[in-house]
Amino acid sequence: MLIGDLAKQAGCETSTIRYYEREGLLEKTARSEAGYRHYSGRHLRQLNFVLLCRSLGMTLAEIKTLQTLQNDTRSSCAEVSALIERQIERIHRQIEAMHALELQLIDLRTCCRENVPASECGILKSLLDAAEGGESRGKRH
Repeated sequence: MLIGDLAKQAGCETSTIRYYEREGLLEKTARSEAGYRHYSGRHLRQLNFVLLCRSLGMTLAEIKTLQTLQNDTRSSCAEVSALIERQIERIHRQIEAMHALELQLIDLRTCCRENVPASECGILKSLLDAAEGGESRGKRH
């Protein structure tokens, strides 16, 4: 199949496929005499694997590691599990950071008095004060 067919079956853009090829996440393809890449069902499986891993928040390096582990008969499931555990920990840190961001926005929202001109808006004043060094970015209001 051609790259457009592969992209359609995988639900991604052709540029995504080319990028993953450059990054070594997809096996090299055979080319026709005219230079067109020809993909197989194996490429589709590899691409779907990469897309699934990306949807789980994994980095390209982590996906390469998983591919390496899959192809290494000496590797163990414990290595795969450890990679997944690190991803879970990273997600927990992201959730905590998002919760802190939510609290900052809730605090910021309390500065609003809706019936005043935007030039007197407490939210904008707080943001401008923070931008001018009144508060550091990570602090709650």
